[in-house]
Amino acid sequence: MQIARRQLLLHAAVAFLLAFVGLAASAQTISVMPVNIFLQNGEKTATLSVINKATADTAVQIRAYDWSIKNGEDQLTPTSGLLVSPPLVTIAPGATQIIRMVLRQAPTTQESTYRILVDQIPAASTAGTIRIVLRLSLPVFAEPVSRVRPLIAFHLEQSSDKLVLVGINSGSAHDVLRNIELTTTDGRKLHPIRGASPYILANSTQRWPIDFTGSLPPSGDSLVLTAQSISSSIHEQVSVAMAH
Repeated sequence: MQIARRQLLLHAAVAFLLAFVGLAASAQTISVMPVNIFLQNGEKTATLSVINKATADTAVQIRAYDWSIKNGEDQLTPTSGLLVSPPLVTIAPGATQIIRMVLRQAPTTQESTYRILVDQIPAASTAGTIRIVLRLSLPVFAEPVSRVRPLIAFHLEQSSDKLVLVGINSGSAHDVLRNIELTTTDGRKLHPIRGASPYILANSTQRWPIDFTGSLPPSGDSLVLTAQSISSSIHEQVSVAMAH
């Protein structure tokens, strides 16, 4: 089973529709700490705090998934490689539940990536009230004892009506790219479409569709890429090639 980011967008769309038609909506509130989980230097255990900020009990389900990226979309597959305990819990108002995570086997040469899904389980609704439940998706990065780092090469792919920035990470660790901007030879500033993931995982390829108006840059042209990664600023020329 695979879960894509579209499911997360569905929850937001439902909340908007409920507000638009004037139905009463009650959303129990939970928060988590930390929002990014790192197992460094071969560590195999970590904890997650889930806090119930509502005025009533709330039930929460916690599940672990292997995380990969395919064609720019998050792919989540159920895993037994990362265990969570407890997987199902009811949290009292104002209380904090500690979730323990155990990695069955630490990676040896390359960072392993997972996601933890924290799902609020809806309680029974009173008449005239619809409850909006919450899903949180938290990245988990498990590093081996050996040093790992990303190594990314960029290029642009052009088709008849699309332009895509492609990052190929042949390194052994993930990176996060923010504030991505492409400058064309005629001075236009182009950016990825809204909502594009900033992550590029170890030994994987990420694709960022570019939002643009006007004519596409021709094959063989070069654009200037600027972005901010985890460790440094990026400023380089990237070439445009026809998509295969």
